[in-house]
Amino acid sequence: MNTAPPLCLTVAGSDSGGGAGIQADLKTMLALGVHGMSVVTAVTAQNSLGVRGAWELPAEAVTAQYRAVVDDIGVHAVKTGMLSSTALVETVAALLADTDAPAVVDPVGVSKHGDALLAASALDAVRGELLPRATVATPNLDEVAQLTGVVVENEDDMRRAADAILGHGSRWALIKGGHLAAHGGEAVDLLTDGAEERWLRAPRHSNRHTHGTGCTLASAIAAGLAKGLTVPAAVTAAKEYVTGGIAAGFALGGGIGPVDHAWRQR
Repeated sequence: MNTAPPLCLTVAGSDSGGGAGIQADLKTMLALGVHGMSVVTAVTAQNSLGVRGAWELPAEAVTAQYRAVVDDIGVHAVKTGMLSSTALVETVAALLADTDAPAVVDPVGVSKHGDALLAASALDAVRGELLPRATVATPNLDEVAQLTGVVVENEDDMRRAADAILGHGSRWALIKGGHLAAHGGEAVDLLTDGAEERWLRAPRHSNRHTHGTGCTLASAIAAGLAKGLTVPAAVTAAKEYVTGGIAAGFALGGGIGPVDHAWRQR
């Protein structure tokens, strides 16, 4: 009888356009050799031009999905994405606290198109309840500003941002500096646990089709952790995978296309 691959669970919103959210997470997990499972937190009407609408699922529906998967199948790593309200943040934080598996928290605040995906009223719950459950938190620069008030303009600011995220209880912070103009031709991220510091640098590709990069990176990290990699090894491998996906990103519809999750298979 065949043995199941490592088990990875995404707790996130659905992207009807297929480039981000649950859809990106499951594509990433398949590409990286783990079995992807899902808990849908919200349904969005979304395409390459933006988010037309979003409908949050009740907390009891999220809990029921999570318990159905974890209690029967089990899980080796969890990734969280779009949790749009205080109720969902608190619900998922409590579920993570009861799960013996590493958690990658992508504190999704806005979409690639600038659409708000997290209520301002939920920020305290993210800081006080969700980040303390994170093995790795993966905020981008907008999310860093939202959560900590730190405005990042250079690498020293990235260190301050990481310290602020760690101060809320995450074991590791990955500050994503892809939008930082000061880096010029590089996409530079900072990974640290407060003692060990690693800078991850990759060429900045001119391709504008980058929808789903944050979801994809967090899922790739979770896939690595599910396979037993250390946090630095999982993040390094994930960065390489996402960089390749961005380089291979393709046009879709009339707006911003997705990264190519299957670039290694093509």
